[in-house]
Amino acid sequence: MAVPILGTDNYQYEAHHDWGKLPARLAWGNTHAVQVDSQGLIYVAHTVHESSDSDHAIAVFDPDGNFVTSWGGQFEGGAHGLQLVREGSEEFFYISDIRRCIVQKTTLTGEVLLTFGYPTESPVYQRNDQRIAPYWKPTNVAVASTGNIYIADGYGVSCILVYDSEGKYLNTFGGGLNDGPGELSCSHGITIDRRSGSEEILVADRFNHRLQYFDLDGNHLRFGGLGVIDLPCHFDHGPEGELLVPDLARRVTLLDQHDELITHIGEGLEDWMERREKPREEFHAGRFICPHGACFDANGDIFVVEWVEVGRVTKLVRVR
Repeated sequence: MAVPILGTDNYQYEAHHDWGKLPARLAWGNTHAVQVDSQGLIYVAHTVHESSDSDHAIAVFDPDGNFVTSWGGQFEGGAHGLQLVREGSEEFFYISDIRRCIVQKTTLTGEVLLTFGYPTESPVYQRNDQRIAPYWKPTNVAVASTGNIYIADGYGVSCILVYDSEGKYLNTFGGGLNDGPGELSCSHGITIDRRSGSEEILVADRFNHRLQYFDLDGNHLRFGGLGVIDLPCHFDHGPEGELLVPDLARRVTLLDQHDELITHIGEGLEDWMERREKPREEFHAGRFICPHGACFDANGDIFVVEWVEVGRVTKLVRVR
C-alpha cells in the first residue's frame, strides 16, 4: 500500500502511521504527548491500555522506531502533558498528570525533582469549603527564559498559574471560562512563543477555538488563529519559524510567523468522537482522528500522537 502524502506545496509529508514498535508487555492507552530530546530519542506519554501488563506511561524510542525503554508507572491513567525543557546543557520534563492532578519536573529517566500540587496559594483556588473548591486539573506547562514556570489548568478553571524556578507561587491569570480578552475556556496547551522577537505566553484556548497571547506578566496581548484553528491542543516551533498546532478536530495545522495558514496536514472524519473508541482496524491511512500532541524532530519531520483509546503514533516525514 502506498504511503499517503499529506499537506500542500513545500510542506508535504509522508504519513507513517503506527510508528514505533512496543514490546509485548506494553499496550498503548490514549497517546497524549510526544517530545524529542537532543539525542534524537522520542518520548511518548500515554495513559496505558487496560490490557497492558506494564504500567509504564512513558515509552522511549530511537529515531528508527526501535523501543529503547519505558518508565513512569505512577503516571498510569493520568499522563497528559509532557514538555521537554532545556536548562543549560541539561534537559528535563514537566509532566502533567490529570489523574493525580499534579505537575512534576523529572529527569529524562523519570527521577522526580519538583512537584506542584493543588495551588492553595492562589486566591482563585482558596475556598473555606473545599467541597466546592474549583477543579485543579493541569494539562500542560511552559518555562520562560527567566526560569518562571507557567502551568495551564486546562481541565479545571482554565487559569494559568505562575511559579518561579524553585516552585514558589507568583501569580494567576486567565480563567473566566468565557470568551473576552484575557479570558480562557479550556486552556489546554501553552508555550513560550518568540516569533515576535520577544517572549510571549501563547495559550491554546480550545473551547474558544482560538489562540491567545499574553505577556510574561499575564496581560492579554492579542488573539490568533481565528477561522483557521478549531480545537487547538498544544504547540511546537519548527526550524523555519513555523508554529505547529495539533487540532483535536481531526488535523494538524502549520502557521507562519504571523499566524497565517501555511497548510493543514491531513483531514479527519466527521465521526471522529465515535471513531476514537474503535479498534485500530477502523482507522484510515492518511486521515487523523483526533491529534492531541505533536512535535518536530531535528530533521524537520513531525511526530503526531492521537487521543484514541488504543493509541496512535504517526511520523510525518517531509518530502524533500
